[in-house]
Amino acid sequence: MQNIVVFGASGQLGQCLKKVAALKGITSIFFLPESEANILDADLLNQIFERYKPTHVINCAAYTAVDKAEDDIDLARKINKTGAENLAIQCKAYGAALVQVSTDFVFKGDKPNPLVEDDIAEPISIYGLTKLEGEQDVAAILPAHYIIRTSWLYSEFANNFVKTMLKLGAERDELKIIADQVGTPTYGIDLAGAILDIITSGTDNYGIYHYSNEGVTSWYDFAKGIFDISNTQVKTNPIRTSEYPTRAARPAFSVMDKSKIKKTFGISIPYWRDSLIVCIKALESVQ
Repeated sequence: MQNIVVFGASGQLGQCLKKVAALKGITSIFFLPESEANILDADLLNQIFERYKPTHVINCAAYTAVDKAEDDIDLARKINKTGAENLAIQCKAYGAALVQVSTDFVFKGDKPNPLVEDDIAEPISIYGLTKLEGEQDVAAILPAHYIIRTSWLYSEFANNFVKTMLKLGAERDELKIIADQVGTPTYGIDLAGAILDIITSGTDNYGIYHYSNEGVTSWYDFAKGIFDISNTQVKTNPIRTSEYPTRAARPAFSVMDKSKIKKTFGISIPYWRDSLIVCIKALESVQ
């Protein structure tokens, strides 16, 4: 009998996991928001593990304000590194496996080929660095780990690029969108399904895995897709990264190779635009 505990459950991926778990009929899963389960409180974590005795833990808690992290280094490192370390220690003590969600930001993004799991990680931002440190701590402490790197996460929940574009597209006549950062969007519902499929697969093929939707796009083309599918009439102009400076640097190319996760777990991954259609329909249904 598997007992799954989700930390950071009030965030975007946590809410996606809740929706998918219900659809899959998974009942032995417990969703703990940050307000009830601070991953920096070791004593509280011990009480939580003693209460739930999980076989699997999913860590969705993270400091994800990419630009703010450049000036808020200590807090970003506490949440992304120390918090992950704390969960790994507890998982080891209780014999649980840990799913640590990570990011394409661990890569520099200067190579033209899709990134595989053993490519050298060279983060160019504090966010990416602290997420990589979290990966390294988890791997060093706990053999029973799944580190799942994802990219450009969006869904019908929380704040994300899709919801921001729909809002701005309805408010403005013209938008400028970066066209020289290339990657792949990830629908949170698809990622949640993959995580739960891995946990319920009955295998222990631990290690690092990449997961995003299939295909390659830029932020500009992603935005154009959002507007096309939602029938939003707004003029969209492509711009270079240099025309929109941000506090933190972003990888220019962060397309990830998903061969490993597909082969190991038999996971089928949808094309990014197909999943975007599903998400926009879900958003329209609740308006």
